[in-house]
Amino acid sequence: MRDPVTTVRPDPASPDSPALKADRADDAFNVLIVGVGGQGVIMVSKVLALLAQSQGFEVKQSEVHGMAKRGGSVFSHVRFGKRVWSPTIPKGDVDILVALEWAEGLRWLPFLKAGTGIFICDTKRIVPPFACLNRRPGAPLRYSKETPTEVVTHVGEAYAIDATDMAEKLGNERAANVVLLGALSTALEFSTTDWERTVAEFVPKKTVAVNLEAFRRGRGWIEEARNTTPAVEAPVTRTPTPADAAYRVRLEINPVWCKSCDICVKMCPEHCLRLNADRIAELAEPERCTGCRLCEWLCPDFAIRVHLDSAGAVAQQGLAQ
Repeated sequence: MRDPVTTVRPDPASPDSPALKADRADDAFNVLIVGVGGQGVIMVSKVLALLAQSQGFEVKQSEVHGMAKRGGSVFSHVRFGKRVWSPTIPKGDVDILVALEWAEGLRWLPFLKAGTGIFICDTKRIVPPFACLNRRPGAPLRYSKETPTEVVTHVGEAYAIDATDMAEKLGNERAANVVLLGALSTALEFSTTDWERTVAEFVPKKTVAVNLEAFRRGRGWIEEARNTTPAVEAPVTRTPTPADAAYRVRLEINPVWCKSCDICVKMCPEHCLRLNADRIAELAEPERCTGCRLCEWLCPDFAIRVHLDSAGAVAQQGLAQ
């Protein structure tokens, strides 16, 4: 379940923070981008690498993307400066850690530079399948329980931003990585014009407008957060369990995005999905679906969205009919 609250430690970096000086001495500047396969980690790193190179910096990039299928851990090192000798960043030397998924961000925190390192993380939570032994809604998951408030108190400057929700409101969940690029841009001295030009080179032409808006919203969110008082974190909303309230599972499947890969059908633990005559995924046996969200998390094309309607919503829908 995604943490519904956006939490921030808004203390800006000091004037001497290396995060504000991309042209510092001869030291390489180190940015580590991490996440889960399918989120666009490599795209984020390539945008940053190309931008730094266009500004005259020597750039080295190292990435691990063999687990790029949805669900695997993916990370990319980007180092730039006057001289860069190694493509990988030593533990404890990361200037900025950008995480597209919450648990992956926590996993890589030890690599962040103590005192001056900046942590920018989406609160998006992609729970591994093995954390779902009990698949009923509301069941406890074997997933990191740390909240944004607990984490940011241990980092010099940290931002937990619901980038996925911001992208969804723009109509394209895949633009969450560009929201985080916008957040990252506030910590580097590259011009907004250069950032936007580079982003436009990497995203599909028909999505340039929405991605540039996503970039601006991510940048604006950080700029506003630095000038506001930290929000008080509200308790995490718990999904209703059968003991708490009646619910109905509803699957929203986008036929345009479905690529007939069959992953959801093969991985569904209840065997309630199938490909129809047009080879589009559909819920064949809704009474067997527990709403475990495994199909949603594993879909490489974000074509499936699981909705759990409460008893009240179900009753209201019945009255409307």
